[in-house]
Amino acid sequence: MLPLLTERLLIRPFVPSDAPFILRLLNEPSFIENITDKGVRTLDQAAEYLTTGPLASYATHGHGLWMVQHRVTGHPMGMCGLIKRDTLAEVDLGYAFVPEFWGLGFAREAAEACLAWGRDTQGLRGILAIVSPGNTASIRLLEALAFQRTGSMIYAPGDEVDIYRLELG
Repeated sequence: MLPLLTERLLIRPFVPSDAPFILRLLNEPSFIENITDKGVRTLDQAAEYLTTGPLASYATHGHGLWMVQHRVTGHPMGMCGLIKRDTLAEVDLGYAFVPEFWGLGFAREAAEACLAWGRDTQGLRGILAIVSPGNTASIRLLEALAFQRTGSMIYAPGDEVDIYRLELG
């Protein structure tokens, strides 16, 4: 179970004291452009996001988005985890990192650990991922993880996303 440890990462459940990091991450221009604008602008709103998002998901589904930290320094880097959305038939992989940790393999390392956890502890046989069609870095990561594009859907009004799936069986 959690926390998950990889060669370089500690992946653990979020706690309320992670609100300052969440505030920063959710307001990164890349997060707003490629994922969505959650409208989180204050520490109180970040704490509420944690309570109604990841923490509620842990209680309901036993998983959700988790904090990703550097294993040695403890520095927060991003989030990664498995999400159960009402709009999707299967659990999906979600991730986001602050820019200083892009291009260094951390997202792949975190995603691989979360996928293995889903397969080995939750018995998942397939995992989805949704991505904005213009998010080429995320698409490259999904393809490197052996996800295959299966279609697209309207996720929110005016927001079409591509759907990818990884067979874990």
